[in-house]
Amino acid sequence: MITSSQLFGITTLAYLLSSAFYIGLLVFRQRKAGQIGLALALFGILAQTVGLGLRWRESYQLGIGHAPLTNMYESLLFFAWCTAIIYVLLEIKFKHPVIGSFAMPIPFITLAYTSVDKGLSKDISPLVPALQSNWLIAHVITCFIGYAAFAVAAGLGIMYLIKHFSQSGGSSDSSSGILPELRTLDDLIHKTIIFGFMWLSAGIITGAVWANEAWGTYWSWDPKETWSIITWFVYALTLHARFTRGWNGARIAWLALLGFVSVFFTYFGVNYWLSGLHSYGSN
Repeated sequence: MITSSQLFGITTLAYLLSSAFYIGLLVFRQRKAGQIGLALALFGILAQTVGLGLRWRESYQLGIGHAPLTNMYESLLFFAWCTAIIYVLLEIKFKHPVIGSFAMPIPFITLAYTSVDKGLSKDISPLVPALQSNWLIAHVITCFIGYAAFAVAAGLGIMYLIKHFSQSGGSSDSSSGILPELRTLDDLIHKTIIFGFMWLSAGIITGAVWANEAWGTYWSWDPKETWSIITWFVYALTLHARFTRGWNGARIAWLALLGFVSVFFTYFGVNYWLSGLHSYGSN
């Protein structure tokens, strides 16, 4: 019988091939490549969904019984899954498959990292007391949907800057010609950031409620909490600058990248380099 680990390996391959076909669309401008890339992305999402379900079932079979969202390995799996789903929904709605050449490598790299980092624990272990809460699923899901949306926004930001500098340099026949118009990319960055910001806000709120339940205080300025609010303010200021100052274009694209750097540090840097109440997240 196939295991969750085997399905995650299949998913990694599917995301790799999807990324390759999307990049083929970008380079060779072959519409068929984009269609194959989408099909592979959908197949990967399906395989990973089944894999996550199997890992959850394996947890119950071991007598532990918790959602696969409790350590770094499982959170990476979930982040990759959310990112792939958000991208596919974006393509289906806005019909710009070339975005996949910048978005689909993110879930592939994430899953590839889980395969090569031998320090990641892939064991299904009992929950530490702080994680034994009904708020676990709500907090993790909301945060990681936000993180995934910000990852896609960063990919869109890179696309915008490539197109922007290409046009500024007078280039007309480079691969950037197939990218969506700058106005379209700017609008997609804006909408994706709003989507991610709403979910991150929900994640911070559910985290505060959970913290009060676990530690008796809504906010303790733990490093993870501190960097989460820093990240929230980066995106809040980005949206504020757009709504009140009319910022758009390259400035918003750069802020989308800056915001994702903050997300990355909140997710990885705090867990590995700073100790605190969330230190279990590095396991």
